[in-house]
Amino acid sequence: MKKFLEDFKKDIKFKSAGPGKKLTEDKSNSKPEVSQSTAHAASRKPPTKGAQMAGAAALARIDQQHRPKVQTSQDAIRIQVKRELEAEAAAIAGSQKNTEVEGSNVPQKDPSSYSVSGVYFICPLTGKTLTKSERELHIKEAILMRFSEDALEASIMMVHTFNKDKEKVKAAVDIISKYMDNICKNPTEEKYRKIKVSNKVFQEKVSGVEGTREYLQALGFESTMMPVEDEDKTEEYLVLPPQESEALEHMKVHLECLQKGEPIRAKLDRQPQVFRPSQHAMHFELPPDFYNLTPEELKKEQQLKSEVVERNAMLRTKAMREKDEQRERRKYSYALLRVRLPDGIILQGTFLAWEKVAALYQFVRDWLENGWQPFELMAPGGQKLKDDESMALNECNLAPAALLTFSWDAAVLADIAAAGGKTAVLLKPALFENIKILG
Repeated sequence: MKKFLEDFKKDIKFKSAGPGKKLTEDKSNSKPEVSQSTAHAASRKPPTKGAQMAGAAALARIDQQHRPKVQTSQDAIRIQVKRELEAEAAAIAGSQKNTEVEGSNVPQKDPSSYSVSGVYFICPLTGKTLTKSERELHIKEAILMRFSEDALEASIMMVHTFNKDKEKVKAAVDIISKYMDNICKNPTEEKYRKIKVSNKVFQEKVSGVEGTREYLQALGFESTMMPVEDEDKTEEYLVLPPQESEALEHMKVHLECLQKGEPIRAKLDRQPQVFRPSQHAMHFELPPDFYNLTPEELKKEQQLKSEVVERNAMLRTKAMREKDEQRERRKYSYALLRVRLPDGIILQGTFLAWEKVAALYQFVRDWLENGWQPFELMAPGGQKLKDDESMALNECNLAPAALLTFSWDAAVLADIAAAGGKTAVLLKPALFENIKILG
């Protein structure tokens, strides 16, 4: 392409210069002499239309590169923002690389400097405290271990926990419910107590859902190879032996448990902690667990920041603002919240970012010595938070961290004072066994 462009320029130059002449010749009698370059150009085939277009486009790009660009104030801002974003992205990438590479000589952040060591969960089956990466595998193992105690209960847990697609689970439960309804309505009919494993409906709706076969076996179905009519082969069936009326009633109860089953999920550990009065109450250092951003999402988030200038330079509708707010909320999975009490003591807990404000009120109430007494919580901006299920924590801009202010209900507090009572101790003594100082 480079050689082609050079030849193309030479052709243009010589054609514009006109025919060559000898210096000693008389201008009137001289004959035009064809130059070597012109002869070479004449002997070569003219460039195709596609080549001409490519050459013209290349020349235009070259011309554009050498032409100074007029920059506006908006351009300057965009360039500055782009530089800052690139520097920030490079710093983040470097930080992630330092964390992932073992034995790196680059100093890493001390985990003890975090406001909380991480996000932890409690297994509802074993009571064990788990990290985010441990919880799913641990719960599966706990469910499988439960088969030795109660196979029916374990199989129901398995159906609702091991399968992520709720629609597929519902479809499988509906088919099993039809099997059970037919058996209960026709207890003496053998055909209703046999399930052909190769049956299309069973294969498409039931077989692919983990735990369904274990559930049927826990009900009493047995795997049996039975001959195929008019063929010299056998097929697998799940066969339920004849059931007494009492056993059928138990089956109905077990079926209802399957229909109402819920996934077993690890419960978030609030990690309640109290701190002495401190001026550092608003200082938060959060571990990576609190952020709901993968490396790809983080890169996209950096790109979205570059659009701030354009968004601020135009009128934005309410829908556009709400969309931006929703995207901002999705950045955080958890919220570390602190509540400053009237005596200066600080109560801290970890929450899911989308939990309701009522969960925060309940957390505080559970650790109050007088949990029955009404109180109020004020957000950092001075807004009173309502104790209800209408608003989530991230919708109140409390994620990923915030310091709130506690106050007793003024009317109730006045009634207590008028009666000669007082509220001296705020929190339960158990919390003070591990009281800390904010650094």
